[in-house]
Amino acid sequence: MRISATTALTAAAAALFAVSVTGCSQGSDNSESATHARVEAAAKQTESPSASPSMSESPSASPSTSPASEIKAVETAGLGKILVDGKGRTLYLFEADKSTRSTCNNACAEQWPPATVNAVPKSSGSDLKADLLGTTKRDDGSMQATYNDHPLYYFAEDKKPGDVKGQGVNAFGAKWFVLDAAGAAVTKSPGSSASPSESPSESPSESPSESPSGDTASPTGGSPGY
Repeated sequence: MRISATTALTAAAAALFAVSVTGCSQGSDNSESATHARVEAAAKQTESPSASPSMSESPSASPSTSPASEIKAVETAGLGKILVDGKGRTLYLFEADKSTRSTCNNACAEQWPPATVNAVPKSSGSDLKADLLGTTKRDDGSMQATYNDHPLYYFAEDKKPGDVKGQGVNAFGAKWFVLDAAGAAVTKSPGSSASPSESPSESPSESPSESPSGDTASPTGGSPGY
């Protein structure tokens, strides 16, 4: 009987030991799986920020699609063919610029914004010479389009394509002129702008129609309607 009791106690102890070992192994497996889960979650979090730079590509795309990335020559009244950007905005040179380096900064650049690009502009049409197109680095690090070694600018008062309000303006120490297809300054004053050219066409049509009515009214006593 004593032997049987000892055997039973030994078997019970062995069973308890096996249960404890199994519990430990399961606990270690659970802890390992939890650790793997945390590592995978951290990896996913580190991957998501790397995707955000792809969204930040749009700002870098804006200089490449800048209107000045394309330059062409268009015919204007009184000035001949002059340089404009891809949207038809007039481009100017600054006589104070004696080289490709721009001398227009700060307040000057606010009134005469530089035609900034991120690469050499492309010529549109057969009038321009592609080898005259280039770029120059500005003091603020941006890149400005050039033509025939002239840094190119806009004029803040030009509100729409075809405006040449900056032609011949003397500001910030020198004059501003549009450029012809050869890259030379056009120094003559523009003819009538778009709005003045319309007024002559309207005034002849209105004045003759009004003056006869006024002449025929006077012989009959002035105000025939009354």
